[in-house]
Amino acid sequence: MTPKKQKFMVKHSDNAEWTPGLRSDFEYCDLGIKDATDGKFDAHIIRIADKDADHHTGKHAHMTDFQMIYVLQGAARFWFDGEGEIEVSKGDCFYQPDGIMHDALWMSDDCELLEIASPGKFETVKP
Repeated sequence: MTPKKQKFMVKHSDNAEWTPGLRSDFEYCDLGIKDATDGKFDAHIIRIADKDADHHTGKHAHMTDFQMIYVLQGAARFWFDGEGEIEVSKGDCFYQPDGIMHDALWMSDDCELLEIASPGKFETVKP
């Protein structure tokens, strides 16, 4: 079976649409990568939707082939199994290996994260 050809796409920031996502206190901006790559990859921006909420996500893991986070603005603190707590701020990035247990502990009100993952749809598991 021949794989589907990937499609060219461009997403302009003035047409950004923010929607609820996995967690109600965050909102997500889909960058169109999942559609362009026929689900092989996904890329979106995550930001705080409810500044008064506790942004602690609880321990969980994502079953991925690839997942990286780049901090566009603000700051955040995470816990990773075997690594401990890390704090990141604008311009920092980190790679999450497949299945690593982690927890978002805190995010600044202005925090925006770019997440790129493969496959475009992946399973999230809890301990």
